[in-house]
Amino acid sequence: MIERILPRFVVGVDAFGDLPQASLHPLEALVVRHAVGARRREFATGRWCAKQALAGLHIPEGPLLPGPHHAPRWPEGVVGSITHCAGYRAAAVARSSDVRMLSVDAEPHAPLPPGVLESIALPEELAMVRELRIASPGTHWDRLLFSMKETVYKAWYPATARRLEFEDARITIDVSAAAFSAQVLVPSPLRQHRRPLDRLNGRWLVSGGLVMAVLAVPAAETMAPVAGHLVPAAPGALR
Repeated sequence: MIERILPRFVVGVDAFGDLPQASLHPLEALVVRHAVGARRREFATGRWCAKQALAGLHIPEGPLLPGPHHAPRWPEGVVGSITHCAGYRAAAVARSSDVRMLSVDAEPHAPLPPGVLESIALPEELAMVRELRIASPGTHWDRLLFSMKETVYKAWYPATARRLEFEDARITIDVSAAAFSAQVLVPSPLRQHRRPLDRLNGRWLVSGGLVMAVLAVPAAETMAPVAGHLVPAAPGALR
């Protein structure tokens, strides 16, 4: 499923549920040695997806250990992201020479718990969600907004070593293009092509009881992004 919205140069692997063949490196097993069985299986399947994706880049297999704030420490020259929710695990990786920032997030296609939307959304985003609910009531836009914000934060920290709060990014959703943009509202320590990297673009998908958002920032000006992608996905594959 994840490959339906990934850009070119990004390799993605996913699994619907935990896989019996997913085993952990001994150092990875230490990370979850005190976790319950369900968490260990989830962790192992997520790492399996990541290693399969890395193999697609011809990167030798090795342990993927968590770094600060539990984000995976990827091999040198690689950017990547792992996501998991009930019944689904996925990973996406790319060479840092092709992609500067990369993140994925999957969530169940269900409403957010009461009060959560109000705690994560800016006033403009609340108004946008209300309008989208009227125009397209079959989509849980609150959950999709949450997923998009998650991709922003998951991409921002590895690239900047700075954390964002929910109110630090403003999301705009483009329904017709199945795309979104995030305006980062705090000063950016990064500069790309001599300009602050304060506007990030991605794509989204609703399918199979899940919502998914992917954010990818190209590494070079020669790889011009379209809706956050180096090469756009086929429009017919988005639904």
